[in-house]
Order: sequence, then C-alpha cells, then structure tokens
Amino acid sequence: RNEDTVFGILSFIFWTLTLIPILKYMLIVMNAGDNGEGGVFALYSLLCRHAKLSLLPNQQVIDEELSAYRFEELDQACQDLTLKRSFCEGHKIVPKVLLIVVLLGTSMVIGNGVLIPSIKVLSSLSGLQVAFPEFRDGCVTIAACIILIGLFSLQRFGTHTISFLFAPVISTWLLCIGLIGIYNIFYWNPTVLKAFSPYYLFKHFQHTGIEGWISLGGIVLCITGAESMFSNLGHFTQTSIRIAFTGAVYPSLILAYSGQAAFISKNMMDIESSFFKCIPGTVFWPVFCIGTLASIAGSQAVISATFSLIKQCHSVGCFPRVKIVHTSNQLSGQVYIPEINWMLMVFCLLVTVGFRDTTSIGNAYGVAAIMVMLITTILMSLVIVIVWKKGIVLAACFLLAFGSIEGVYFSSSLRKFPEGGWLPLASALIFMVIMYVWQYGNSLKYQFDIDNRASINWILGLGPSLGIVRVPGIGLIYTELVTDVPHIFSHFVTNLPAFHQVLVFVTIKSVPVPFVPPAERYLIGRIGPKMHCMYRCIARYGYKDIRKDTSDFEDQLVLNIAEFIQAEANQGCDSSSSKSIIDDQMLVVGCPGMTGRGVLSYVESNNLCNLSLPSSKSQTLEKFQSMSEIEWSQPRKKKVRFQLPKSSDINPEARKELIVLLEAKEAGVVYILGNSHVKAKKGSSLLKRVTINVLYDLLKRNCRSTAVALNVPCISLIEVGMAYRI
Repeated sequence: RNEDTVFGILSFIFWTLTLIPILKYMLIVMNAGDNGEGGVFALYSLLCRHAKLSLLPNQQVIDEELSAYRFEELDQACQDLTLKRSFCEGHKIVPKVLLIVVLLGTSMVIGNGVLIPSIKVLSSLSGLQVAFPEFRDGCVTIAACIILIGLFSLQRFGTHTISFLFAPVISTWLLCIGLIGIYNIFYWNPTVLKAFSPYYLFKHFQHTGIEGWISLGGIVLCITGAESMFSNLGHFTQTSIRIAFTGAVYPSLILAYSGQAAFISKNMMDIESSFFKCIPGTVFWPVFCIGTLASIAGSQAVISATFSLIKQCHSVGCFPRVKIVHTSNQLSGQVYIPEINWMLMVFCLLVTVGFRDTTSIGNAYGVAAIMVMLITTILMSLVIVIVWKKGIVLAACFLLAFGSIEGVYFSSSLRKFPEGGWLPLASALIFMVIMYVWQYGNSLKYQFDIDNRASINWILGLGPSLGIVRVPGIGLIYTELVTDVPHIFSHFVTNLPAFHQVLVFVTIKSVPVPFVPPAERYLIGRIGPKMHCMYRCIARYGYKDIRKDTSDFEDQLVLNIAEFIQAEANQGCDSSSSKSIIDDQMLVVGCPGMTGRGVLSYVESNNLCNLSLPSSKSQTLEKFQSMSEIEWSQPRKKKVRFQLPKSSDINPEARKELIVLLEAKEAGVVYILGNSHVKAKKGSSLLKRVTINVLYDLLKRNCRSTAVALNVPCISLIEVGMAYRI
C-alpha cells in the first residue's frame, strides 16, 4: 500500500478504458452491426448469412433475396475467401461449435441480468454505512432486496413509463462524478495524472509481481459496460453512441477514477468504500440519491436487454416457448416476459442475500463480462475474414491483440473462482444446456417431419375432392416444412376424412436478419391444381420482428393469397398444366397493407348483419360460436370484411377463386396444430435418451404450448396428436 501501487492501478484502468472500449469497440466492433443491430446475435447473424453456418431449419435460397441480407457478389480477387467459406461450410462440426460459442456468450449476458441489479443496488446503498457507521450489513441487504422487489414488480408496466427519467439521471450522475473527480485531484494529489504514462504499468508489475496479476480481476470491472454499448446498437446510432461515450462517459470515468486514486494515495486506511468517503460532505446526500437512482436506471436497462435477448433466442428456436408481452405500441423493442422476470427477481434476491457484499458479486460479474468480450473478439475475427473480406493476417492481428489483453484479465478473474467467480459459469452452463437441448430436440423433430412427409403425388392421387368431405371455412395447418405435405395432414385425413374448403399450409420461419420488411414477409404458393384450393404461406420473421395477433395475421393472409391469385392469373398459368402444380414455385407477395387498393377492398364493422358475402355457417353453428365468445369474454376487436370490386380487370377464373376464398373467410378460420409426443428411438445412446426423454421432455411440458405462443383462440383450435420417434 503505497503511492506507486495506486498510480500503477490507475494506469491500468486508464489504458484498459482506452484500449478496449475506445479502440476495440468504438473504432472497430461498432462497424460490424447487422442492419443497425449489435451484440453477439448480430455477429452470428452476419456469419450465418455470408458463410451458411446457420443451423436454423427450412432455410431457402429465396431468403437471400431479402433486402436485409445485403449480400455482395464476390469478385475474382476474393477466390481465397471462397475457399475459407467452403472450409467452414464443408465441416459439419463448425456450425455446431459456432452455435455453442454463441449460446455461451448469450448465457453469460442473461446471467448478467441477475448480477448487475444486485451489485448496482448493493454498491449504491453501501454509502449508508459511510454516513451511519452503525448501519449493519443486514440492514443494507434488506433495503437492497426491497428496491429489487419493487424494480422487478414494475417491469410489467413497461420501460417507457419511467424511461424519461433515465437521461437526466445518468447525465447528472456523470456530471457529479466528473466534478468530484476534478475536486479530489486538485485537493488531494495533482501528481496522480502522471499515472497515465505506460511507465507505471511496468513499474506496477515489477513491484507487485503475482499480486499485481491477481489485482487485474478487480480492474476489469471498469470496462464491464463496454459490451452493452455494442448490444444497444439497435436502440441508438453508431454516431450517437460514439459521441456519448467519448464526449461524456469516458472523460467522466477517467476523472472519477483519477480523483479516487488521488484520495487513496493520501488516505491509505480508507480504501474500503473510498468512493463515498472521497465525496465532500456538503454534497454527500445529493450525490448518494442520484447514485441510487442511476443504479436503478442501469439495472432497468440490463433487465430490459435481457428480455430482448431472450426474445431473440426464442425467435430462432433456441429458447423454450415463453409469453412475450409488448409493453409499448410505439417502441417495438420494449418487451416483457413474465416467467423470466420473476425468475430473475428470485435469483437476484438469492445472490443479494447469499453474498451480502459487492466484492464476491463483483468477482462473479467480472468473469461473466470478460468472457462475453472474449467471445465477441472471436466472432469479430471471423467477421473480418468472411464478411469484410479482409485477409487472415489482419484478423489474426485483431484476435492476438485484443484476445491476449482480455485473456490476461480472464485468467486473473478465474483466480477468484472460489470467491464468487463460479456463479456466472454455473448459471451460464444451466442456460446453455437449456437452449442447446431445446434447439437439438427441435432439429431432430424437423428431420423427422422431412423423413415422413407426404409427396405432392399423394395429393394428386386423391382426386379432385382429395377423397374427403370439404366443409366451409379456412383451415390453417401449421408446419415447419416449406415443401411437400406435412405428415400431420395425412395423419388427420386418414383418421377423419373431412377438411375445410380452403387449406393453407402455414410456416412461421425465422431468417438470420434482424427485421424483414412487411412487403417481403410473405411467400405464397399453390399445392396441387386450382380446384383443390390448397395454398402454402411462408411468413418470414427476423430475430427482432414482432409477430402480430391472430386476427391481423388472418387478414394479412387472405389479402396476400388474393394478391397471389391475381398475380398468377396475370401470368397466364393454365390450371391443367403441370407447371401450375409444382410446389416449389413461391412468389413474394407485397400485401397492399389493407388500404383497399389491391385486389380486395375491406370494410370495418362490428355489425354482424353487414356482410359482403352470405355466410356458409348454419344457424346452429353461429349460435354456438356466439355463446362461446360470450363465455370466453375476450375483448372484441374490429371485424374486417373483404369485398371483391366489380371491376372487369380481374380474370374470370381468378374471380371465381377469390369468391371461394372470401366465402371460406366468412365461414371462419380454424387452426390445426400438431400436439407432439417426442421420444428417442430404439437403439439410441444413453446420452441421447437422457437428452430427449428427460431434459427435452421436461422443458416441453413446462413451457407454453404452441397454441398459446401463437395466441390462437381456443374456440378455433384443433390439435392433432403426433408421436415422434427421433
């Protein structure tokens, strides 16, 4: 404990803040955003698009035509890049390893949703023990638990209700710590500024030896928010983040740490709680209150980011089905997940009560933060080669430069494994197992569907009526397949030979982009001849897209099918031609957005008597449905009814088909979903049986059902039991 040691630690803090957040993130990593989105998933999305490393099922070549792909053709000078991509794509182990690395980083970020609120609230309330020495640790812990319970209880109201306070609170906090830092520098020890020289880095290691290396595990906490800047790229622009960090955050942090070092250099006995002790007494309570509010604001931002990240994992099939509530109609990124919210609250309380001090929680937080940075460095080096088309030498230099720095910090953090560093590794392992088991089980189910699908020839062999009774209405058959006929359909008609007048095979598909423009969302195709009235609809969503409720989806679906019928008629397809029944021909249909300017016009009415077409329902069925709607007492939404214009521009055959479509829509829409029972097939290894029969089955039984996740009304749902032996 001498002045040189304090100067050495300050020198490490200064250069760490300069090299990692400024040089790595501000100048390099920020440029790797995925259509304005940042974070581990954004880098993974870029790699999947440019090197075909995705493990997402049902991907199609036509997906690469999305405007969000921004895929550039290779020139002759990039033949070596083709070889690198071929190496990655030709080895099946590469996509799996990449997915595991991404899931590990994601699990660490989710774990931060537990650690950050705990350490922020506890550290801000520890100032009470400086003002009141008789204030015990137990009282601080109780106060922190009360604030955490209140914070998580407010999540269901949405961030937008209190977010207007965040900017002034954080700005005031940065101003306060900057001014206090300047005061402490000139009041206690102005010579502390010479610690910015790299000379003190080497001098620190020379004097402290292995103890200096161990201290790096605490120094790394000064850059734990660096990864959050990149993750928040979707909420702010690159320019705004760079200006805010370099112009406000970075100077304030440097001044605050320098002032604290100046205070410690003259008060060696006050190292513990030195931050609050170096605050002048006249401004102590205002700074304490602002600091507490800033910790709550920071915790809120981390909790919201955790919800957003889990939504992304859920969108790409790497997280069990959970309820996702959109808390704002104006801001699409604000979501709330009840199950995750209460789980985070319980874990936060356990961590706060179990550790009771910021040192152990800080050790855990440091391990999690530096691991995420290491994973970002690894993924970024791949982006430099595959996406930016730079040489391997440049990527190796990036990996070596920043990977070695972060590796030293990571090795020091692992030294504190018994003192709290085990917590993020244990939590990350749990979350990673959950996500990988869920993804693995779903991939095996998809492969089972492919192996047991029915061919188009089977459909054609059923004859014009498909060999079944066609009842009024539209049947939406949900499936993961994008070609052929799913096994659920053949299984259904075999046991119950009756189906709806119009059949639509619906596939909700995730693509490796953050957002899909509405005009490019739907792919519409036809299955079999026109007389069968069978269509395929593929709805493509990015990992940050919002999936609207079922009524909006039904209306959009009808509009897009109508546009497809008209477009097909304009192309002059012959219903008797074999070319018209090829299942692989899909059209990207740009829905007119219910403006009334497309093939169909629409009217909004809650009056059941104002029908544009006569209903095909019997009086008994209509009475039963009305009674069911009253019994369920669900909020009534605007009813949209479509009208076919009397214009002669529509092809006569297309007009007949459109009339059938509208009559079926008026008769009602029914959702047909598979209720799967999954078991490992005979002869499977012990590991696979445990994974599928125990872990995957446990997750499936305790997550929300597919119908609930899709918000399908129970009155319109038919579930078909399916046995999977995978």
